[in-house]
Amino acid sequence: MAKTSKVKKKVVKPKGKSTSKTKIKKVTKIVVAKAKDVSRSPVKISKNYIPKDTEKYMCEKHKIFFRMKLQEWRKELIKANNQALYNGSLDDNSISADIVDQASSYTDKNVEMKAINRQIKLISEIDKALARIRENIYGYCLDTAEPIGLKRLIARPVAKYTIAAQEKHEKDEKVHADD
Repeated sequence: MAKTSKVKKKVVKPKGKSTSKTKIKKVTKIVVAKAKDVSRSPVKISKNYIPKDTEKYMCEKHKIFFRMKLQEWRKELIKANNQALYNGSLDDNSISADIVDQASSYTDKNVEMKAINRQIKLISEIDKALARIRENIYGYCLDTAEPIGLKRLIARPVAKYTIAAQEKHEKDEKVHADD
């Protein structure tokens, strides 16, 4: 949900000498404030904070919690990918004389690369979820605009659909895959 802009009225007095007899014209100027209120202090949460249903859905605490969770997850995935790529480059049995060892090495590398590709796609989904947090649409279904729910988001922070909408998407994918 996008935040609405606040509108402030500012009274501007004309420059020059003013006497009690002189009528001062008051000019009203409308100033549109930015979506973020600068005077507000940043919200802080503890490391063991867990969002509660009693709090307003997708309040600042919720957004900070999910942003931290997604960023930490992203960092772990990148570290694991880098480590797997580094270790994979060290274990090179493809130059082995035995054909069975070469085939086994090829299969292992193929499985590792598929896992790395899945993690790269997941990192992309995490980036999209972080973008939705910045746009203030995180936690709401992209199809129905209904709240996804805290339990689902805690279990799968990159979720972009409600359970019903996700099932519909999966059913549609299955139908189109059969064509």
